[in-house]
Amino acid sequence: MQDSEPGKLNPSAHPVRVYKYYDLIMAAFVTVLICTNFISAPKRVTLWGFTFGAGVLFFPISYLFGDILTEVYGYARSRKVVWAGFGALIFATTLSTVVLALPPDPSWPNQQAWQTVFGGTPRVVLASMFGFFGGELANSFVLAKMKILTAGRFLWMRTIGSTIAGELVDSLIFYPIAFLGRDGWPLEKVLQVLFTNYALKVLWEALATPLTYKVVNYLKRVEHEDYYDYDTDFTPFSLKT
Repeated sequence: MQDSEPGKLNPSAHPVRVYKYYDLIMAAFVTVLICTNFISAPKRVTLWGFTFGAGVLFFPISYLFGDILTEVYGYARSRKVVWAGFGALIFATTLSTVVLALPPDPSWPNQQAWQTVFGGTPRVVLASMFGFFGGELANSFVLAKMKILTAGRFLWMRTIGSTIAGELVDSLIFYPIAFLGRDGWPLEKVLQVLFTNYALKVLWEALATPLTYKVVNYLKRVEHEDYYDYDTDFTPFSLKT
């Protein structure tokens, strides 16, 4: 695998750009996020003796998108996509809450099943949203800084290193808020689940490295962009690009 060549222009001198694939990647990111949280996350599975939430198999895809966005388009544009995903989660959560609260038709027998699938507890929902927000921004921040420190070399080191940081922030926010203190969830179990799922997510990202290289190199070539965040304002509370 070869590393992409570092950019030579200061990003502050870049004109306003219109990209071919940026909006498509944003839409794909939000789709993956919503589907992961509302379709795969509620189910527990057992494979090869390990029990974990099915979302572990798919949620790391959002970090793959985060790596690609930050590496090609820069932290600020990646941050904008994270905010879009956060807003989509809020809307989807509000929608499911309202729909579940509406009185079902007496002849409709599926209210309990609907409640089971889409009726996550407020603690879990809030933990998921804030874990996602903190983890994704940490992932993008670390990758952007590492890109400057490595002068654009060692993409594998940046993608895996940023995922280690981002998934750790996500896990440290999500699991304690969602489960600590609940019946059947002593501290030992929370920590066991936290670090097991964390390790699986990081491993997933490492295995996806060849795919990340292909996508990143393709996008840099067709978009004529290889962004370096020299003068970027890294505040998370901005939509400025």
